[in-house]
Amino acid sequence: MRFKRHIELEHGLKQIDIAPLIDMVFQLLIFFMLTSSFIVQQGIRVNLPRAITSEITKQTQLQISISSENVIYLNERVVTIQELKDFLKNFDHKDTPVLIKADRKALLGRVVEVWDILRDSGMSHINIATTQQ
Repeated sequence: MRFKRHIELEHGLKQIDIAPLIDMVFQLLIFFMLTSSFIVQQGIRVNLPRAITSEITKQTQLQISISSENVIYLNERVVTIQELKDFLKNFDHKDTPVLIKADRKALLGRVVEVWDILRDSGMSHINIATTQQ
């Protein structure tokens, strides 16, 4: 019994067409590019209030954010009121400017509470972040 060692392609077909292979590779590439772009970066979403007379400052080192759910962040780390008080009590640089970034929907009482804590701890340069109209 003799077996054929070489399987020949059909009579008219001497090459394999790679166009469908290239199409599949491009479709996979597009699929992975689209799905990888939907990764959400973690951060604090704060919609700042608008003010006509706002000024741009660039020397802030201490940043306190208040989200629309009234959660307090100290340099992008969630803190409670007591933790904020403890941090400010142990903070040595009282002349460091502080920037309060409060969301438009944050309660005014929470913003005033944070402001009072900063003033009680001896901080003198307190700014509130706004956007210009």
